[in-house]
Amino acid sequence: MSDLPRKAVTRTAKLAALPLGFAGRATWGLGKRIGGRSAELVARELQQRTAEQLFKVLGELKGGAMKMGQALSVFESALPEEVAGPYRAALTKLQDAAPPMPTRTVHAVLEERLGPEWRELFLEFEDKPAAAASIGQVHRAVWHDGREVAVKVQYPGAGEALLSDLTQLSRFARLLGPLIPGMDIKPLIAEMRDRVSEELDYALEAEAQRIHAEEFADDPDVVVPAVVHQSDQILVTEWMDGIPLAEVIADGTQEQRDRAGQLLARFLFSGPARTGLLHADPHPGNFRLLPGADEDEGPEGWRLGVLDFGTVDRLPGGLPETIGTCLRMAVTGEAETVYELLCAEGFVKESVALDPDAVLEYLLPIIEPAEAEAFVFTRGWMRTQAARIADPRSPAHQLGKQLNLPPSYLLIHRVTLSTIGVLCQLNATVRLRGELAEWLPGFEEPDPV
Repeated sequence: MSDLPRKAVTRTAKLAALPLGFAGRATWGLGKRIGGRSAELVARELQQRTAEQLFKVLGELKGGAMKMGQALSVFESALPEEVAGPYRAALTKLQDAAPPMPTRTVHAVLEERLGPEWRELFLEFEDKPAAAASIGQVHRAVWHDGREVAVKVQYPGAGEALLSDLTQLSRFARLLGPLIPGMDIKPLIAEMRDRVSEELDYALEAEAQRIHAEEFADDPDVVVPAVVHQSDQILVTEWMDGIPLAEVIADGTQEQRDRAGQLLARFLFSGPARTGLLHADPHPGNFRLLPGADEDEGPEGWRLGVLDFGTVDRLPGGLPETIGTCLRMAVTGEAETVYELLCAEGFVKESVALDPDAVLEYLLPIIEPAEAEAFVFTRGWMRTQAARIADPRSPAHQLGKQLNLPPSYLLIHRVTLSTIGVLCQLNATVRLRGELAEWLPGFEEPDPV
């Protein structure tokens, strides 16, 4: 039924060719050095060509390749501008598109999962996909009761393709590291592999989306489409228009950028407190900016639309209070206490002794936005922070190699860094401190008894 298994050999060949491409360009770079060009210029050109090939290949594939490309795309703001510029369009494309399934394959999946009379469930069904991503594509339709809906159809063989790609990518993860300064690719791929079964289970996704839709049903700032129908490999939800966040990043006004950034921070920090779930896939393709009902209200009345609940972290008690307590004390410079809390939580192994002040300095990318009443997230700031951590000669780089990330914090850590990356792409001014004070347990000073 599927064309994906037949393309498995081609997909694997393309992925396997990437390391060879890296090696070829390394040889090319050596020749340029011999020719007298500066090492820095050659390294920059090498990185640019490598990145162009990488994102071209990732953009042509579904499965794990597409998924990793989306995950990396949020860190585009960490790259030097002269390197990021030429392939920013490719990164943006990765956030919201992938090659579509043939129409006959889509119809076959719908017939198998919804029954031979599947067309009777819809008043209209558009064969051309409205969007496509790593494991499924979305079709616009009208449900039998007249509601406009989004029909998410999982690619046949998506699970096998996802695991195959991630296995292949993990074999040369170390070669991808230099593309995103300060980003360790191998744990990212490992975590994606661990989440495959959850992401393929549309019943789990439907449950997570229902919980969010009910909680945010009357929210003035956040919109989550309701779930209309779910069966194996098919998920039908209410349709949601709006401006994709990738378009706001590319062409939005400053007011739109600031509003989108504020609402993104509000949703991601308030979600665990309100639903016990953390939306764990914060790349721009999963968000929309929705104009308010009153046009005269301007961007302050705009709302954030949230899509795709396939990856969530289950946090019944909300975000861990230790995070808020550590951040509150870090803001006030209580290095010793922060260090003790991190040791107790497992961020520092018993066999390791670190300088508490150095640990605090390492955490600056998280501390600085929490210190100010309003913080301006920029690509320049992100690049500075990434370079500081990525430079093998820097104390921050050495310290980072000694820190430990407990498994329970893996997704929280990635979501936090990804969100910061998107805020920097937006170039948004965000009152993050206020959101943390309202939603992050432990961040506010406890009332005296």
